[in-house]
Amino acid sequence: MNIQIISGTININNLPGFLKQLADIGEQHHITVQAVNADLLTGSRHLMFAVEKAIRSFGSGKNIANNLGMEIMLYAAGSRQIERALELGVRLGDNRIALVLAGDNGTDEVAVYVSGLLDTVDPTVMEYSDAKKKEILEFFSITSDELDAVDEEHIPELVLERVALVDISK
Repeated sequence: MNIQIISGTININNLPGFLKQLADIGEQHHITVQAVNADLLTGSRHLMFAVEKAIRSFGSGKNIANNLGMEIMLYAAGSRQIERALELGVRLGDNRIALVLAGDNGTDEVAVYVSGLLDTVDPTVMEYSDAKKKEILEFFSITSDELDAVDEEHIPELVLERVALVDISK
């Protein structure tokens, strides 16, 4: 399966319209197009790991969600709860966003088109930073005991652990 991740910034003034546009692109090209709030990602490794786990869960028939986009969200959130995973979604107004394109068909030409939907293309919006720290610690329920056990530079690894644990909690 081909996987492309495009990230950057976008101002969304019609959320249902934007999500429908992504769904229409996915349907037209027979791929999954999923938008993720980049402020809750700890890097491209986090999102790619979640995408790969979601694809494997569908391949083995152990998926929780009915579609790959939602399964990606579940893994990225490190949760089996759809309501929790939806918190990783985009919102009205200014967004730092990651768009996942996954499918057996060529995603390269679709990626060029989807990139044009963004106000700016910026791969760094996914990367972990001190500005994201508080929100990530809260979202992923990282405890002070965990932080005492590792250096703060290892917070992304703690998040990856949560992504991996989704399989164990099934």
